Amino acid sequence: MAWSTRELAGLAATTVNTVRHYHRSGLLEEPNRTSNGYKQYGARHLVRLLQICRLRDLSIPLAQIESMDIGGEAPASALLAVDADLTVSIERLKRARAEIRAILAGTTATDVPSGFEHLADRLSKPERSLMLVVSQLYDESAMADLRTMIEAEAEDAGVEFDTLPLDADEAIRQQLAEALAPQLAQHLIDYRWLTDPKAHFPKGARVTQETLRETAVELYSKSQLDVLARASAIATELAAESINPTSDPNNLGVSDDR
Repeated sequence: MAWSTRELAGLAATTVNTVRHYHRSGLLEEPNRTSNGYKQYGARHLVRLLQICRLRDLSIPLAQIESMDIGGEAPASALLAVDADLTVSIERLKRARAEIRAILAGTTATDVPSGFEHLADRLSKPERSLMLVVSQLYDESAMADLRTMIEAEAEDAGVEFDTLPLDADEAIRQQLAEALAPQLAQHLIDYRWLTDPKAHFPKGARVTQETLRETAVELYSKSQLDVLARASAIATELAAESINPTSDPNNLGVSDDR
């Protein structure tokens, strides 16, 4: 008995377009045609198509199937490669399911990077958004350090900053900057790479810096940005003094007796 393309596809639980695609890729040979041009598939075509579909169900790429002896044993290297990919996918899906269950239970958040869920409550909405962007710009090592920095900060450390009025006067901005600076300075001391973070920018310094700048401008008000700039300047000075303290001329061990 001979089958048409549609009948063959139906027997293999696939589509006509898929059969045609396998023809174009050379995986499935073209059958003979009747005098009126219709294809006539036989049992060997059906067996071949079922073998291809079986390998596709195992997630083996078409490019690898082309190099395999489908009628014989599948090359171990191809199957091992697929097995490794599936292992990674399974682990990723397990993590995704765990996070989804946690979200449904109300114990985690979706608007923070992976690994920052336990810190969501102490981050403001702009900070959460900023962390999401940063997670795409910094490498894993830097993100781990940032997570540790947030964990070390007091939970109410940024309350005044978060509620800073747009028209906050000079005195209030300076006072807030001076209050924030010591913690920032400690971060600069503990994590020296913060002074020159380019090595932690996988996407390059220009893209990273421009993205961070644009994100900050949209997330924070002008008064908040002014406070951040002031606090950063003060923190840099404090950190420099701590790392390289100025020598005390009264404690050089030089006698005034001459």
